[in-house]
Amino acid sequence: MHAVTSLMRAQQIIQGRLDALLKPHGLTFARYEALVLLTFSSRGSLPLGKMGERLQVHPTSVTSTVRRLETDGLVERRASPSDGRAVLASITPRGRALVAAATAELVDADFGLDPLSKDELASLSDLLRPVRRDAGDF
Repeated sequence: MHAVTSLMRAQQIIQGRLDALLKPHGLTFARYEALVLLTFSSRGSLPLGKMGERLQVHPTSVTSTVRRLETDGLVERRASPSDGRAVLASITPRGRALVAAATAELVDADFGLDPLSKDELASLSDLLRPVRRDAGDF
């Protein structure tokens, strides 16, 4: 129980740090993750269903996130040319610029993990790898 409680509390602390860093950019970490995912996609766009799979969130959450990003002019939604049932989210130039600025700030803050050394970060990743592998993350 102590390990789970410690892990969950650490997640809350880090989430709060990241959200505080992203707030001046008008982003939450969930919105930032969606923009980063689109930035790394080969065409800068993905079907909403694929975004949900990759972000491991419910389709309703993806729709809500993309809708907010669209309202802010950071993504555009359009019908998929290859599948009339699917909706694509495409990152805009403004979205790319915002991701670059936000990422620079997060990197400067070590993504909220600045209390940990490089060796401790590597150990943490190694320690959590079996849990993630078992869940199909790799």
